[in-house]
Amino acid sequence: MSDPGPSPLQPGLSAAAARAVPRPDAGARPALPGPPSFARTVPTDAPTPGGAQVTGPAREGAAAVDRPAIERILRGPSGLGTASLYPRRREAAEAPEPPAASGPPAPGSPIPGLYHHPVPEPDPARVEEIGARIKRWAIDEVQAFPPEWEDQFDGFSVGRYMVACHPDAPTLDHLMIATRLMVAENAVDDCYCEDHGGSPIGLGSRLLLAHTALDPLHTTGEYEPAWVASLQSDAPRRAYRSAMEYFVRQSTASQADRYRHDMARLHLGYLAEAAWAQEDHVPEVWEYLAMRQFNNFRPCPTITDTVGGYELPADLHALPAMQRVIALAGNATTIVNDLYSYTKELNSPGRHLNLPVVIAEREGVSDRDAYLKAVEVHNDLMHAFEAEAAALAAACPVPTVVRFLRGVAVWADGNHYWHRTNTYRYSLPDFW
Repeated sequence: MSDPGPSPLQPGLSAAAARAVPRPDAGARPALPGPPSFARTVPTDAPTPGGAQVTGPAREGAAAVDRPAIERILRGPSGLGTASLYPRRREAAEAPEPPAASGPPAPGSPIPGLYHHPVPEPDPARVEEIGARIKRWAIDEVQAFPPEWEDQFDGFSVGRYMVACHPDAPTLDHLMIATRLMVAENAVDDCYCEDHGGSPIGLGSRLLLAHTALDPLHTTGEYEPAWVASLQSDAPRRAYRSAMEYFVRQSTASQADRYRHDMARLHLGYLAEAAWAQEDHVPEVWEYLAMRQFNNFRPCPTITDTVGGYELPADLHALPAMQRVIALAGNATTIVNDLYSYTKELNSPGRHLNLPVVIAEREGVSDRDAYLKAVEVHNDLMHAFEAEAAALAAACPVPTVVRFLRGVAVWADGNHYWHRTNTYRYSLPDFW
């Protein structure tokens, strides 16, 4: 598959709008929901960037809008103080990858056929400094891992991950917000759910108590000291508590509450997967995708405004159209994880549910065909995300909305970049 080029959301969201119409090779989809009630026609007298001509409907039933004007709106504000809206990593694109030869792709290659947008290498100075800072925090402040796990911590390359996902972060302190939370979330996943002592048995109790490090317990004076002491009792709770304390110092109250809500969603997804593991149950494909809408990356891109040093107001974040865009982005980026970690999980003890495994089991197809179908599912989710984001930006041309949508798109691109390039953790199957 040829490289699709720079993301349609960077900087022109409306370039993706035509994808809302079902492609000839795709099955019929339900009509996409109409735009929010505040949709309106925008002025038509503004120049477009570079004289770009955009044609085609944003989606079925979308409000009639002038395409050249949309290009101006989606370009975002200009003038003093707006340079950070256009991350440096978009100034140059990587060269398109050559077609994959027979056999497994070379280490660091993208999955053949996976719809994605290449990004230049993240700022190496920031990567190095964030890597050093997060390791000091993990070791000295919260003791997030024992010495024997150090190579795995280094191999995770969390600094490179977060710099790639948040290139518009104004300072290193802003980047550290996301980096600490990412490490804390992985500590919970590894120690409570996965292969560093995790188990589905008793997971609900562990997650509940860990969640109180994010969403504090309000209790009586007699019992509060015991709860406070419990927050230091294991690495996941120590990491959650510390990362959240740093986060609330630089976020608004609504941003912090948004994050707590998203983490509750994540924990609910963990519990569903744990229940299936206890029952040795393979869900239907649609059920698995429902679980993955909760057990996914959503908490990460939804803090893109905090990390960027601004706020998407709560009423705009709560719009059904915005919630759909965020959900689609979270779902697509999580399927990226399913695909890149497929071989790693096959080589791990026990049965790990991921989308290719569930498709193979429930639809009775080969491992190869199931994997390739999972690639198609990801691509459909990404196309839907980009089209819905384009329609929302056209219907609600508020600078913070456009910047937030752009930030979520950048996060999706950076997430793919990290999975693709992290050869310490991931390798691809020989399906081509």
